[in-house]
Amino acid sequence: MRSKKRKNYLLVIGLIAIFISLIYLVGNGERKDSKECRTDSDCVPAGCCHPTSCVSKEQAPNCTGIYCTQVCSGPLDCGLGHCGCISNKCEVLIDLE
Repeated sequence: MRSKKRKNYLLVIGLIAIFISLIYLVGNGERKDSKECRTDSDCVPAGCCHPTSCVSKEQAPNCTGIYCTQVCSGPLDCGLGHCGCISNKCEVLIDLE
């Protein structure tokens, strides 16, 4: 009789563990699919010197103490573009004016 109770107890614990694991995996999947940005202000250049792409503020590089050359090498670098949010992704936007 004790053996049967013990098996049932282990079965319940196993099911709970599986349930918790599934919740964890589903939660992590949602974070990976989350939107990178909602507005242009959510986006920043992806590099400290001569950036060629944009990332969300959460992924912004730490540029403290970094010195760059004065060479202009692209729209972000030359003041001809800025980072913006297009379809919930951070992109380089070219300024036409």
